[in-house]
Amino acid sequence: MTHQHTQRKAQQQRDDLTGEHAVGDAGQIVLACLFAATWIADTFFLNYTTFLNQYVPLGARIPCGVILLVLSGYLARTGLSIVFGEKREKPDVIRKSVFNVVRHPVYLSEILLYLGLLMLRTSLAAAVVCVLAIVFLHCISRYEERLLLERFGEEYEQYMREVPMWIPRLRRR
Repeated sequence: MTHQHTQRKAQQQRDDLTGEHAVGDAGQIVLACLFAATWIADTFFLNYTTFLNQYVPLGARIPCGVILLVLSGYLARTGLSIVFGEKREKPDVIRKSVFNVVRHPVYLSEILLYLGLLMLRTSLAAAVVCVLAIVFLHCISRYEERLLLERFGEEYEQYMREVPMWIPRLRRR
Protein backbone atom coordinates (compact mmCIF):
# COMPACT_ATOMS: atom_id res chain seq x y z
CA MET A 1 0.00 0.00 0.00
CA THR A 2 1.49 3.36 -1.01
CA HIS A 3 1.74 6.32 1.32
CA GLN A 4 -0.75 8.35 -0.76
CA HIS A 5 -3.20 5.45 -0.66
CA THR A 6 -2.90 5.25 3.11
CA GLN A 7 -3.44 9.01 3.42
CA ARG A 8 -6.49 8.92 1.14
CA LYS A 9 -7.94 6.04 3.13
CA ALA A 10 -7.45 7.96 6.40
CA GLN A 11 -9.02 11.08 4.92
CA GLN A 12 -12.01 9.10 3.68
CA GLN A 13 -12.60 7.98 7.24
CA ARG A 14 -12.15 11.48 8.71
CA ASP A 15 -12.22 14.39 6.28
CA ASP A 16 -11.28 16.79 9.03
CA LEU A 17 -7.89 15.10 9.58
CA THR A 18 -4.95 15.93 7.34
CA GLY A 19 -2.75 12.86 7.73
CA GLU A 20 0.56 11.85 9.18
CA HIS A 21 3.87 10.38 8.10
CA ALA A 22 3.63 6.78 6.87
CA VAL A 23 6.18 5.51 9.42
CA GLY A 24 5.20 7.94 12.20
CA ASP A 25 3.26 5.51 14.38
CA ALA A 26 5.58 2.55 13.81
CA GLY A 27 8.65 4.69 14.47
CA GLN A 28 7.18 6.02 17.70
CA ILE A 29 6.38 2.49 18.89
CA VAL A 30 9.86 1.20 18.04
CA LEU A 31 11.57 4.13 19.76
CA ALA A 32 9.29 3.90 22.80
CA CYS A 33 10.04 0.18 23.18
CA LEU A 34 13.76 0.80 22.67
CA PHE A 35 13.73 3.61 25.23
CA ALA A 36 11.76 1.54 27.77
CA ALA A 37 14.00 -1.52 27.35
CA THR A 38 17.18 0.56 27.61
CA TRP A 39 15.97 2.64 30.55
CA ILE A 40 14.69 -0.37 32.52
CA ALA A 41 17.73 -2.55 31.78
CA ASP A 42 20.26 0.15 32.63
CA THR A 43 18.38 1.66 35.56
CA PHE A 44 17.37 -1.49 37.40
CA PHE A 45 19.83 -4.17 36.30
CA LEU A 46 22.99 -3.15 34.49
CA ASN A 47 23.71 0.31 35.94
CA TYR A 48 26.35 0.97 33.26
CA THR A 49 25.44 4.58 32.53
CA THR A 50 23.57 5.68 35.65
CA PHE A 51 26.45 7.36 37.50
CA LEU A 52 24.94 10.86 37.15
CA ASN A 53 22.21 9.93 39.64
CA GLN A 54 24.71 10.32 42.49
CA TYR A 55 25.20 14.02 41.68
CA VAL A 56 21.56 15.11 41.73
CA PRO A 57 19.69 14.40 44.98
CA LEU A 58 16.64 12.17 44.80
CA GLY A 59 14.66 14.90 46.58
CA ALA A 60 15.17 17.14 43.52
CA ARG A 61 14.81 14.47 40.85
CA ILE A 62 11.49 13.03 42.03
CA PRO A 63 9.45 16.28 42.07
CA CYS A 64 10.89 17.37 38.69
CA GLY A 65 10.27 13.94 37.17
CA VAL A 66 6.71 13.77 38.49
CA ILE A 67 5.93 17.27 37.17
CA LEU A 68 7.20 16.28 33.72
CA LEU A 69 5.20 13.04 33.76
CA VAL A 70 1.98 14.78 34.84
CA LEU A 71 2.45 17.48 32.18
CA SER A 72 3.12 14.73 29.62
CA GLY A 73 -0.12 12.97 30.53
CA TYR A 74 -2.11 16.22 30.37
CA LEU A 75 -0.75 17.19 26.94
CA ALA A 76 -1.30 13.70 25.53
CA ARG A 77 -4.83 13.30 26.85
CA THR A 78 -5.95 16.80 25.94
CA GLY A 79 -4.29 16.86 22.51
CA LEU A 80 -5.50 13.39 21.49
CA SER A 81 -9.05 14.08 22.67
CA ILE A 82 -9.19 17.30 20.64
CA VAL A 83 -7.79 15.73 17.45
CA PHE A 84 -9.53 12.37 17.53
CA GLY A 85 -12.43 12.90 19.92
CA GLU A 86 -14.04 15.81 18.13
CA LYS A 87 -15.14 15.64 14.50
CA ARG A 88 -15.00 19.07 12.96
CA GLU A 89 -17.66 19.78 10.32
CA LYS A 90 -15.40 22.20 8.49
CA PRO A 91 -11.73 21.16 8.51
CA ASP A 92 -9.56 23.95 9.82
CA VAL A 93 -6.42 24.63 11.84
CA ILE A 94 -6.90 23.55 15.45
CA ARG A 95 -6.01 26.46 17.70
CA LYS A 96 -7.79 25.68 20.94
CA SER A 97 -6.47 24.56 24.31
CA VAL A 98 -2.98 22.99 24.17
CA PHE A 99 -2.79 23.69 20.41
CA ASN A 100 -2.76 27.38 21.25
CA VAL A 101 0.37 26.87 23.36
CA VAL A 102 2.49 24.62 21.09
CA ARG A 103 1.85 23.24 17.61
CA HIS A 104 2.67 19.61 18.49
CA PRO A 105 1.42 18.97 22.04
CA VAL A 106 1.02 15.20 21.55
CA TYR A 107 4.59 14.76 20.31
CA LEU A 108 5.79 17.10 23.05
CA SER A 109 4.02 14.88 25.59
CA GLU A 110 6.06 11.94 24.34
CA ILE A 111 9.30 13.89 24.77
CA LEU A 112 8.28 14.99 28.28
CA LEU A 113 7.50 11.37 29.18
CA TYR A 114 11.05 10.35 28.25
CA LEU A 115 12.54 13.33 30.08
CA GLY A 116 10.41 12.67 33.16
CA LEU A 117 11.62 9.08 33.36
CA LEU A 118 15.20 10.21 32.81
CA MET A 119 14.78 12.74 35.59
CA LEU A 120 13.66 10.02 38.00
CA ARG A 121 16.62 7.78 37.13
CA THR A 122 19.22 9.06 34.70
CA SER A 123 20.59 6.57 32.20
CA LEU A 124 22.90 8.00 29.56
CA ALA A 125 22.14 5.02 27.31
CA ALA A 126 18.40 5.79 27.51
CA ALA A 127 19.20 9.50 27.02
CA VAL A 128 20.78 8.62 23.65
CA VAL A 129 17.53 6.88 22.64
CA CYS A 130 15.63 9.95 23.89
CA VAL A 131 17.69 12.20 21.60
CA LEU A 132 16.97 9.87 18.67
CA ALA A 133 13.25 10.02 19.50
CA ILE A 134 13.34 13.83 19.64
CA VAL A 135 15.02 14.00 16.22
CA PHE A 136 12.47 11.53 14.83
CA LEU A 137 9.51 13.46 16.27
CA HIS A 138 10.90 16.72 14.91
CA CYS A 139 11.24 15.20 11.43
CA ILE A 140 7.71 13.78 11.35
CA SER A 141 6.38 17.08 12.75
CA ARG A 142 8.03 18.97 9.90
CA TYR A 143 6.55 16.51 7.39
CA GLU A 144 3.06 16.91 8.87
CA GLU A 145 3.45 20.69 8.84
CA ARG A 146 4.13 20.54 5.10
CA LEU A 147 0.85 18.62 4.68
CA LEU A 148 -0.97 21.21 6.77
CA LEU A 149 0.58 24.07 4.77
CA GLU A 150 -0.59 22.42 1.55
CA ARG A 151 -4.09 22.02 2.92
CA PHE A 152 -4.60 25.27 4.83
CA GLY A 153 -2.05 27.65 3.25
CA GLU A 154 -1.98 31.14 4.76
CA GLU A 155 -4.11 30.11 7.74
CA TYR A 156 -1.48 27.56 8.82
CA GLU A 157 1.38 29.95 8.05
CA GLN A 158 -0.24 32.47 10.41
CA TYR A 159 -0.62 29.73 13.05
CA MET A 160 3.08 28.88 12.67
CA ARG A 161 4.00 32.52 13.25
CA GLU A 162 1.79 32.80 16.34
CA VAL A 163 2.30 29.44 18.07
CA PRO A 164 5.75 27.95 18.72
CA MET A 165 6.54 24.43 17.57
CA TRP A 166 7.87 22.99 20.85
CA ILE A 167 8.62 25.48 23.61
CA PRO A 168 5.74 27.66 24.85
CA ARG A 169 6.30 31.40 24.92
CA LEU A 170 6.20 33.06 28.31
CA ARG A 171 4.49 36.11 26.86
CA ARG A 172 2.01 36.40 24.00
CA ARG A 173 2.98 38.39 20.94
